[in-house]
Amino acid sequence: MSTIKIPPVLRPSTGGEREVTAEGASVGEVLRALVAQHPATEGQLFGEDGSLNRYVNVYLNDEDVRVLDGLDTAVKGDDTLVILPAMAGGR
Repeated sequence: MSTIKIPPVLRPSTGGEREVTAEGASVGEVLRALVAQHPATEGQLFGEDGSLNRYVNVYLNDEDVRVLDGLDTAVKGDDTLVILPAMAGGR
């Protein structure tokens, strides 16, 4: 199973969990397994068309999946996904 690190902003949707494990052969499958376990995360992670929300960054073992194969990026059982919501602000 892959480990998904949950950012503080999403933790209320995962019952306060900092990490969740999920099965899947690709980043998309792992994230969909997360949604199956914690349905409140779906709207935060995915757009209506099923693609990753543009303000959500996902890293597979420290590599941005957008520069890999996106949601189709293959994962292995010992991989770690990190979800990082994009931050904006400042002057």
